[in-house]
Amino acid sequence: MSSRLILALCALILLATSSYAGDTSSLKPPPGANVAIVEFIDLQCPDCAAKNPLVKEAAKTYNVPLVRHDFPLPKHTWSFEAAVIAKYFDSKSKTLGSAWRDYCFENQPAITPESLRGRAEKFAAQNSAALPFVVDPDGKFANEVKADFALGQQVGIEHTPTIYVVSNSASKPVVEVTDPAQQLYSTIDQMKSVAGPPAATPTAKKSVSRKMAKK
Repeated sequence: MSSRLILALCALILLATSSYAGDTSSLKPPPGANVAIVEFIDLQCPDCAAKNPLVKEAAKTYNVPLVRHDFPLPKHTWSFEAAVIAKYFDSKSKTLGSAWRDYCFENQPAITPESLRGRAEKFAAQNSAALPFVVDPDGKFANEVKADFALGQQVGIEHTPTIYVVSNSASKPVVEVTDPAQQLYSTIDQMKSVAGPPAATPTAKKSVSRKMAKK
């Protein structure tokens, strides 16, 4: 079964289940952060491209992580393949993967299924990165995209972009931002006001353990 057919079936399931609220309990700030922006995106979605500068600027202004999940809609002709390439670049560095997603948004009107590979090669060359002839020989990156899509189904995603501000607060862990231009900054302010201290990163925990062992 092709990846596109699998996504189409997933979309049908999504439509069938969209009448009930999704489970957002798995959306949490990454280790070391108490607040984060979580976004479900489609690299071929014009609205995602339009909102991308605002979302990135908010993350930079507040110094909070921006966690993107790839949610390629079956109706789009190159978004799934672009997301697979994004996962490949992620495997080299998260910064590179993020830059590829930005590149897709910035060049979205000029990208076609036929030109996507050439665009990826140009991007890789500009960033001193290698792009193998076969990007995903064992389907690993395609499976990562499908896992993001499945998470979106669990959460109850109905459109892209879907943007959340999440915190480690038990009283207000997740808020969806439906109007980013009007609500994103104020929502981050609210979530920061109720958030607790960031959880220690695994590295920090290791350091603490070592110090205690020395005592």
